Amino acid sequence: MLYAVISQDTPNTLALRLETRPAHVDRLNALLEQGRLILAGPHPAVDSEDPGDAGFTGSLVVAEFESLEAAQSWADADPYMAAGVYASVTVKPFKKVLP
Repeated sequence: MLYAVISQDTPNTLALRLETRPAHVDRLNALLEQGRLILAGPHPAVDSEDPGDAGFTGSLVVAEFESLEAAQSWADADPYMAAGVYASVTVKPFKKVLP
């Protein structure tokens, strides 16, 4: 089943986010290689593809997991969580309708 991993950033953690990004992206690439990643990306803090110093307010990942517990466990192990970039993470079942 698909799950949405919706994360909210801790304020003023852009530098920490950038420092931790390679490890975070490695985990996403592992899901991609397994054919389980549907989409992933950050939420810019301003209405721009490149928010610059404004940074980001969180992230969204939609991926396939065996269960809600497996999705939550994956989310809890994210390097952004360990580094304190994420203040909170919500994991919900997701039903893709379109496209």
